[in-house]
Amino acid sequence: MGFGIVKTGRKVFYRKQKLGITELYLIRHGIAADRKLHSNDEERELTDKGQQKTKKVAKRLHKLGKKFDLILTSPLVRSRQTADILQAVGLSSQIEESAALAPDGNIYSWLGWLEKWRHHSSGKCLALVGHQPDLSNWAEILVWGNAQDKLVLKKAGVIGLILPETGTPVGKSHLFWLSSPSLLL
Repeated sequence: MGFGIVKTGRKVFYRKQKLGITELYLIRHGIAADRKLHSNDEERELTDKGQQKTKKVAKRLHKLGKKFDLILTSPLVRSRQTADILQAVGLSSQIEESAALAPDGNIYSWLGWLEKWRHHSSGKCLALVGHQPDLSNWAEILVWGNAQDKLVLKKAGVIGLILPETGTPVGKSHLFWLSSPSLLL
C-alpha cells in the first residue's frame, strides 16, 4: 500500500492505493540515560520514562493501523530497546540491526541495503530506529537531496516518507509525517 494524492477543491487528501512504493518511518530512540553516567555511549539504556513514553507512542502507532514489514535498528542499546518495544506492541514481527544506523552512520551504505531489500522482499513498509541528527539529516537527503539541518526529530518522534517506486530515493521522496511524541500521545 502507498499513498495517492486526491485533490478536491482547495483540500488535498492522501489515500491509500496499491503502488510499488515504500513507506519509510524514521523513529528516534526514546529518552536514554544521561551521557555523564555512562563511560560507553553505546550501552546507554532507555530510562523508565523513556520506556513508558516509547511504549505509548508505539501503542498509538498500532492503534493508527501501522504495521512494519521490518524494523531496522541501530545496534546501540537504546535503539534496540526502542525497536523491541515497537515489536512487543505488534508493529512488526521482524527486527534486524544495521551499523549504518549507528551515530554518524552512512546513508549511502543504507541505500545499498534498501535496494537489496526491495529486490528480495515483498515488504512495502519499513521502520528505521536510530539517532538524531542522523535520522533528520537522512530525511532531508531523501526529500531535498541534501541535509539542511531544518528538521528536528524529538526522542520517540516519527518521520514518515514515501520513497519512489524506482530509481534513487535521494531528492525524490515525499515527507508525509513529522510528529513529536506529544502529538501521538
